[in-house]
Amino acid sequence: MSTPIDVIATTVSGSISDWSKVERIRPLFAEHGFDDLRLHVVDSHSEARAQARQVLSEDRRLLISAGGSGTFNAVLEGCCDAKVSLGDIRLGFLRKGSADLLGKVLGMPDEIEAAVAVFAESIRAGHVMPCDVLSARSQIGDAAPRHFVGYGGTEIFGRIPHFTENRFMKWYKGVLSQVFGDLGPFTLGMTLALLEKTLKGPCGRRNWQIVLDAQEVEAGRYQALIIVNGYLGPDMPYSDDELGSGCFHLFALKDLGVRRLIGQVRHARNGSIMYNPDKWGMAHYAVEGTLRLEPRGKGSFPLNVDGSTLQCRGAATIERVDSISLIARLPA
Repeated sequence: MSTPIDVIATTVSGSISDWSKVERIRPLFAEHGFDDLRLHVVDSHSEARAQARQVLSEDRRLLISAGGSGTFNAVLEGCCDAKVSLGDIRLGFLRKGSADLLGKVLGMPDEIEAAVAVFAESIRAGHVMPCDVLSARSQIGDAAPRHFVGYGGTEIFGRIPHFTENRFMKWYKGVLSQVFGDLGPFTLGMTLALLEKTLKGPCGRRNWQIVLDAQEVEAGRYQALIIVNGYLGPDMPYSDDELGSGCFHLFALKDLGVRRLIGQVRHARNGSIMYNPDKWGMAHYAVEGTLRLEPRGKGSFPLNVDGSTLQCRGAATIERVDSISLIARLPA
């Protein structure tokens, strides 16, 4: 009897060539002897979340997300919604989207045939990578907390999803990913967020308080506040911690003025900022408890939770709340 598998796939995610992967998932798994596979094709992240919740209510515990980081986190949130122990779940990332940072860290190939072969080997061996699950919530309002793994943040990072995550954008993301690779949409989103911040000038600047476990550790203006819960590969090489280390990290890129901004972003983008963080205004905090990001003044702000937006008022609180097992490639 083969292992029961449920694959939740979004229709329009990733490059144009990625869109054709969906129809090949079931026959490729069957070639490796996995006949008890159900393929759930959905059109949105909200549908992916609901489908994951439904699958778990049927006592099935091995899910694979086929999409990008947004799809993966929607499936993760569906797992959290189901009110079952995350320790009983195995979750996979089949790369079919943009900015597949987590999928790369898990050792999953981009080619569908190779990816299914890796999944088949790892599932049979029971090989997984522990990964911390983070919770983000707004201080004011009744919005439910969001759960995520990977990366998040605010200021420039908080605005990226605005330019990359509506329905129309899915189509241009397909073109960008096809031409410029899977980081094309993220790079464009970051560029547009950077341009928007520059054009706003002083009107777009906030003063922030960074609070760890109820103690203020720093305050000031920042171009970006970046959250990662471990090593996310060479495209975001800030922390070398394992994803299940028990702590997460805040990297605060200080506002050194418009003239320094392009250089800051360039060095942050390629990771070289970590070699000389003082020069480029990068501060680092390892968080084992609770992180609060609080702007001074009224109004709301967007918090990026691995590719989607949580609109926050008052402050955003981020903390580690659980751990989940991610299917990972066997060591060579």
